[in-house]
Amino acid sequence: MSTNQKANQIGGHAAVALLETYGVDTVFGIPGVHTLDLYRGLAERKMRHIGVRHEQGAGFMADGYARASGKPGVACLITGPGLMNAATPIGQAYSDSVPVLVMCSVNATGDLGKGRGRLHEITDQRAAIAPLTGFARTVKNAAELPGAVADAFKLFETGRPRPVVLEFPLDMLAATADVGQPKRQRAARPQASAADIATAVSLIDAAKAPILIVGGGTVDYAAEVKAFVEKSGMLCVTTTAGKGVLPDSHPQSLGSTLVLPTMQKLLADADLVVAAGTELSETDSWVDMLTFNGKLIRIDLDAATIGRDYTPALGLLADAGPTLKALTAGIKAGRKPDLATAAEMRTAARGNLSPLQRKHAKVLDALRAALPEDAIIVTDMTQIAYTANFMFPCERPRCWFHPCGFGTLGYALPAAIGAKIACPDRPVIAVAGDGGFMFTVQDLGTAVEQNLSLPVLVWNNDAFGQIAKDMVELDIPELGVKPRNPDYQALAKSFHARAVRPQSLAEMQEAIKAALKADGPTLIEVHEGADYLK
Repeated sequence: MSTNQKANQIGGHAAVALLETYGVDTVFGIPGVHTLDLYRGLAERKMRHIGVRHEQGAGFMADGYARASGKPGVACLITGPGLMNAATPIGQAYSDSVPVLVMCSVNATGDLGKGRGRLHEITDQRAAIAPLTGFARTVKNAAELPGAVADAFKLFETGRPRPVVLEFPLDMLAATADVGQPKRQRAARPQASAADIATAVSLIDAAKAPILIVGGGTVDYAAEVKAFVEKSGMLCVTTTAGKGVLPDSHPQSLGSTLVLPTMQKLLADADLVVAAGTELSETDSWVDMLTFNGKLIRIDLDAATIGRDYTPALGLLADAGPTLKALTAGIKAGRKPDLATAAEMRTAARGNLSPLQRKHAKVLDALRAALPEDAIIVTDMTQIAYTANFMFPCERPRCWFHPCGFGTLGYALPAAIGAKIACPDRPVIAVAGDGGFMFTVQDLGTAVEQNLSLPVLVWNNDAFGQIAKDMVELDIPELGVKPRNPDYQALAKSFHARAVRPQSLAEMQEAIKAALKADGPTLIEVHEGADYLK
């Protein structure tokens, strides 16, 4: 038997072949001694592989790929340190409900749990990563492989799409595998009952000043949201994850203004709030709890979310899009929307800005002017993004990516790479602070290798600016928040990337437009203290 014939029958090859059955064509990762049989499968099946410089980058790229494409992003990692290096992006995908599949090796079946000091060993690797996942599973033999992959995609497609880790013992990857001719299994998302729809219709028709909140669970249902809003006459506010589901230019849009006290008062005064596809978390509003003095209807795929923190008048364990469509068909038309209030709220998003936020606004306005409507903007945990979350206008869903719940630094650059890999014909830009950019700066190497036309805007304040501000406000000495920065222009060029430092807002716009057409990434450094921002 030839080497290739043998390879076609081992576990690593079978795992990759199964992924193809589910439409996977791209994998992010770094090969290692424990994953050679998986990489044999990738090579044999001609699966596209995007090499990264650190496993954290692989996880974030898979996340960005998933958010941009709507398909699960896949990472391939080694045992122990490889998986643990990706724990942060796995946690981010968990908190933001992003379908990421991590395939990793684990020590041989006979060594599991024994602590024998094997290479890369963790006594219980699955238990170490499980709290950050929808589920983590050890696939001990080829017979378990089709079911494990099917269960992962069932979670992605029918429930709250949290990450899944499948770990493969070394002996399983190298052993003969016969999984037959598995077919892709499909399952339906839960749907609301006719009785619950009727109850919801009655509550909506009886309300005088209802408001709709839409979150990340509605990003594929922009048409359904728009139809519901227009027939119901409701005003609509989005979470950060839901930005663009209802265009900010729509007259009934309240923008993504949940963080504003005026918006929170509007919700408190509403006699009915419908919350669709959102967990209403702390990072959606930056208050411990929103106040709902009226009734609340919750629509969500996650049973735990429906009754947590708030007691709804009606909870619907159901997919947001079909549910809103059914409600639109049942409710009465004729409620006159309060367009003046909606316009006031959109104006409020640009009012009462601090001096720093006014600087942010200048940059964000230039960014919006330079980008087409379908551009994808991937942001980091940085002050300019915090301002943009409620102020930057979006007309389409899946255009604004921000690491909301877990709130990790280092997200923007690798996630933007993943988004550009997923959508090569759409403009993509990364926006990071100088602190967060340094967490994953090495991924510039991947962007260069892939020849990605990717602008990377670095907001440089020579500090971990938000934490420095918090320390000053709490009368704490500024400790550890003013690291010595590198020469970003030289740093980018050392990766063979382009680098510019605009001297005006007009130059910034031109730099962004040029970067979108360039062969390879371009670092655009914008300093908080620049004269043109004063």
